[in-house]
Amino acid sequence: MTEKSASSSGDRPPAWFDLEDGNRLRVGGIWRLAQVVQLSRRLERAGLSGREVQEVDASGLTALDSAGAQLLIRAAPSPDAITGIDERYRGLLRRVADAEAATGTLPRPGRPGGSVAQLALIGWRTVGVGIRIWELLGFVGLCTVATGKVLVRPWTLDGRATVHHLQTTGLNALPIVGLLAFLIGVVVAFMGALQLQKFSADIYTVDMVGIAMLRELGVLFAAIMVAGRSGSAFTAEIGAMSLNEEVDAMRTIGLDPIGMLAVPRIVALVIALPLLTVYADLVGLAGGAVVSLAVLDIGFPLFVERLSGAVDETAFLIGLAKAPFFAMAIAIVGCFEGFKVAGSAASVGRRTTTSVVEAIFAVILIDAAFAMALSWLNI
Repeated sequence: MTEKSASSSGDRPPAWFDLEDGNRLRVGGIWRLAQVVQLSRRLERAGLSGREVQEVDASGLTALDSAGAQLLIRAAPSPDAITGIDERYRGLLRRVADAEAATGTLPRPGRPGGSVAQLALIGWRTVGVGIRIWELLGFVGLCTVATGKVLVRPWTLDGRATVHHLQTTGLNALPIVGLLAFLIGVVVAFMGALQLQKFSADIYTVDMVGIAMLRELGVLFAAIMVAGRSGSAFTAEIGAMSLNEEVDAMRTIGLDPIGMLAVPRIVALVIALPLLTVYADLVGLAGGAVVSLAVLDIGFPLFVERLSGAVDETAFLIGLAKAPFFAMAIAIVGCFEGFKVAGSAASVGRRTTTSVVEAIFAVILIDAAFAMALSWLNI
């Protein structure tokens, strides 16, 4: 199998190869970066690799760089099987071979198929998740250090940016969080009323709405809305700055991108989410009160009286205590994915989607951890 026969050597392209005697590969011409992609495709199309040839004659090479040397090594069964190479390129070939061996990419294994491919895919996905968690933990450490510097020297915090993010994540989120909390209160009260009416225990609907909203649902749904609304915005904003090389410019002039971009967002969200939680609790209770009045004929005075007797401040404080942890998780994940944006605008969309999913997952995971800890403490 040959790509260009010896008889047509005058028509050969700038970079060429011939297969002689079935297992001896002759290469020649200019094997540099500009030709590597096309050469690699032609070698693959010809079915040639280190497993099909026994010797590579490189006496015809007229120019070679590191990219061409890498392709040449991968086409040979071993670096020692490359013969006839000019002394000018022997040192380069040896260094590239050492680098290939050090990175474990030589020799290249065949692509597995069937069940082996599925197992390999699961393995690579598992490794990828582990690497991602490790990178995220490293970013958490960077944010912790940067936040610690701000706590030691508060005047270094960008106050204008913090206030801006406090407005966008907190004040501007009031309508959507309020609407969601009201509807959640309505649904919880309505479903509770339908079931408790069967046992003539209508009044306990107030207890259920109060405990559910104050302890769990108010803060949880507020955090989920903030993750979808503000966490994605953090990723998109920082991702756009990464694409425009603004983050690199900050590093070039000696500024810390973590301190300038991530810390103000974390601080703003840690302040905003507890306030949104209180707001969501009140609006959710209002939704429950409306359903209680409409379905159970429980007036607002009786609703408030029953609520104050059935729910103590512990449920409210437990829900409020979760808010800062949710806020830190959302802000850190959003900023982390923003800094990971690279390549093209499509990366912004992918990272934004990933940040929302990861932030919601982190919120639910933290909420589950709180549930287990409080159960263990019998609170």
